[in-house]
Amino acid sequence: MARKLDESSVPKRWRYELLDKMATRCSGHTPSKSYPEYWNGGIKWVSLTDSYRLDQGYIYETDKEISAEGIKNSSAQLHPAETVILSRDAGIGKSAVLAEPMAVSQHFIAWICDNKETLHSWFLYNWLQLNKPEFERQAVGSTIKTIGLPYFKKLKVLAPPFSEQQKIAQILSTWDKAITTTEQLLANSQQQKKALMQQLLTGKKRLLDENGVRFGGEWECFTLNDLFTFKRGKGLSKSDISTTGKNRCVLYGELYTRYAEVIDNVNSRTDKNEAELSESGDILIPSSTTTSGIDLANATAILENGVLLGGDINILRPRSKLSSQFMAHVLTHIKRYEIASLAQGITIIHLYGSDLKKLKVWIPRKLDEQIKISQVLSAIDKASLKLQIKLDILKQEKKSLMQQLLTGKRRVKVDEEAA
Repeated sequence: MARKLDESSVPKRWRYELLDKMATRCSGHTPSKSYPEYWNGGIKWVSLTDSYRLDQGYIYETDKEISAEGIKNSSAQLHPAETVILSRDAGIGKSAVLAEPMAVSQHFIAWICDNKETLHSWFLYNWLQLNKPEFERQAVGSTIKTIGLPYFKKLKVLAPPFSEQQKIAQILSTWDKAITTTEQLLANSQQQKKALMQQLLTGKKRLLDENGVRFGGEWECFTLNDLFTFKRGKGLSKSDISTTGKNRCVLYGELYTRYAEVIDNVNSRTDKNEAELSESGDILIPSSTTTSGIDLANATAILENGVLLGGDINILRPRSKLSSQFMAHVLTHIKRYEIASLAQGITIIHLYGSDLKKLKVWIPRKLDEQIKISQVLSAIDKASLKLQIKLDILKQEKKSLMQQLLTGKRRVKVDEEAA
C-alpha cells in the first residue's frame, strides 16, 4: 500500500518493495515558452489542462504539443507507450497510461515498467487508482497543494509475481470495459434526450396521437400568469428533517440537488406539520441560492398531494388542465437562461414569483400532445436512470474487487499454477 505496511502481512510470494526498484521513475518538464519552435511540433505533452482525461485508463490525446527541439533543449523526456503517470499537483492522485509515446509536464511523475518480469504497467495503474485517497492526503501547501518528490523516493508498492499481476490486470480490464460501455450508453441516452427536447419542446418535431395521426395545429403563447397561480412555500430547514418523520416534505435545496423534472417519490420526512401543502401537478422552482441564477432555473413537477413544501420555493399551481411534466421540461430546458436572467442579488440570489409571471411560453393546444411529449421524455429518463444505477453498481463492484485483488486478500490462479 501507499501507506506503511506491516511486512509480516505481505501475502505469500508477493513483494513489498520500493517502487523505484520495480520501475524507472521519471519526471516531466515544460520547455521555454519564449521559443515558439519548441511547441506545436507533434509530440503530445500531458499537462494540468489534461486532468479531465486522467483516471480513464489510457490517455490518447493532449491539449498541447511540444516539438523535438523542445525536448532537445529542455529536461522534458519522450516517455514510451505504456508509461504510467500520476499527477502530483492539481488533480492530485489522478493517473493514466500513455497510449503512445508522450512527454509530460513537471506536475507529473512517470514510471516506465521496462522490466517485463517485475512490474506490469496496468497492475501499477490500478494500484495507483486504489491508493488515490492516500496520495491526496500526502499533498501539502497553502495556496497550491502538491506532493513533494522525496515522497516518491520512499514509495513502496505491494505486488504479486508478474504472471499474477497480468491476470489481475486482465480481470480489472474486463470490468473497465463494462464500465466504459455503460458510460457510453448513458451518454448516448442523455444526448438523445437533449436532441429530442430541442425538437419536441419547441414544436419542430410532432409526435403521433393514439390513432397514429401526427399532431397538428399551431402552438399558443401564454405568460406563466395565464397558466398558473403563484404561491410560496414556508418554514422547514435541514434541521427539521428526520428519517422517522411522519410527514413527507421538500426543501428548496433539494430541487437542484436531488430532484429532476418530476418528483414521483418524495425522499425527505419531517415531524413538522406547518408548511404549504402540495397539490398534484404543482411546479416547484427554488427562489433563492448563494451560488448563481442558473441554479434557480430548475422546475420540478410534483405528482403527490399533501407534501409539505418548505420556504424559498416558488409554487406554480395550474389554473386549468395542463401537463405539469411537460411544463417542467419547458421551463428547465427551453426557458433556462431566461429564468436565470430574472434572478436578483449578489450574496443571496432571489427569484421572485412576480418576475416569473411575465415569462412567455409556447405550448401545444391539445393536452394529449403535452402528455405524449412528457411520456417520451420520461421514458428516456427511466432508461438513463437504469443505466446510471448499473454504472454505479459496476464501479462499486470494481472498487471492492480492486481492494481484494490488489492487496492479496483474494488470489487468482495463473496458467502456471493451474498446470
